[in-house]
Amino acid sequence: MVEGKRRSRTLRRVHVRTPGGNTVIHYKARKPSRPHCSSCGTVLHGSKAILSRALRSMPKTQKRPERPYGGVLCSACMRRTIIEQARR
Repeated sequence: MVEGKRRSRTLRRVHVRTPGGNTVIHYKARKPSRPHCSSCGTVLHGSKAILSRALRSMPKTQKRPERPYGGVLCSACMRRTIIEQARR
């Protein structure tokens, strides 16, 4: 029987062939989904889809774009928001 902590689908199941010819299951962490724009929902470019433990060791400029609302809004929504603020 599988260990209790392995029964949930928190970890993904990867079938690996060993040198002896057997196929075994390795349990690996799931990759996170790509970041999305909070306004329109499109995938954000310039932001990486990696685990938070890997983000800790990355410099700030590689985590998200260096512009207003970088990593939150896409470039089109960011432009629209800045224009709306300037008109107020």
